[in-house]
Amino acid sequence: MALWMPVKATSTAPRKRGPKRRTSALEERADEIVRRLHRMYPSAKCSLDFQSPYQLLIATILSAQATDARVNQVTPDLFRRYPTAGALAVADPGELEERIRTTGFFRSKARSLLGASATMVREHGGEVPRSMESLVALPGVGRKTANVVMGNAFKNAEGVVVDTHVSRVTQRLGITREKDAEKIEQDLMKLIPRSEWVTFPHRVILHGREICVARKPKCSECHLNDVCPSAREPLE
Repeated sequence: MALWMPVKATSTAPRKRGPKRRTSALEERADEIVRRLHRMYPSAKCSLDFQSPYQLLIATILSAQATDARVNQVTPDLFRRYPTAGALAVADPGELEERIRTTGFFRSKARSLLGASATMVREHGGEVPRSMESLVALPGVGRKTANVVMGNAFKNAEGVVVDTHVSRVTQRLGITREKDAEKIEQDLMKLIPRSEWVTFPHRVILHGREICVARKPKCSECHLNDVCPSAREPLE
């Protein structure tokens, strides 16, 4: 899959660059993709329902290997039963497992929820920590989950969320060759303006659900097909 191709930009690039630095074709194409996705999905936002950092953290942990729609069905009852990290930290494991069973992998998720909430109570006064380092130190919290919380609950762009949709779509678009999520994130952080780090993944996720689907992407309907090498090359 080609990693770059020239593209004629349709408007001023969203990033600010120094006057002596030349813009690469890959950066120009990434900028064009950012602009088009913004037009295609102007209202994109986190699809998990939450009203606090605590709720978003719990919902994001539950969303692993589960749809956001399924998680949103489970969390209202869960948050009524365990409204704080303190309440969740002392939950009966068996009862908690039953309440989250339909999200899949419920035993390991219950252990993560209990461990994360206990750590928040013990080390952070029952609050969700506001730093990336402290978030990823919580049981069951990886960089993706931490990025979701940092960007959407605290409005602090420390990185780019990379889930299965973001991984698939950005690979097809040719703006990364990497397969590992953290390496993909590093590529995207170099190409995507920091002001877009939070919203870009939401738009890519919508595009991956609606157009660039896993098994048979709808390339003929895609408004990115002229800047996407996969629209002209066989998909791997």
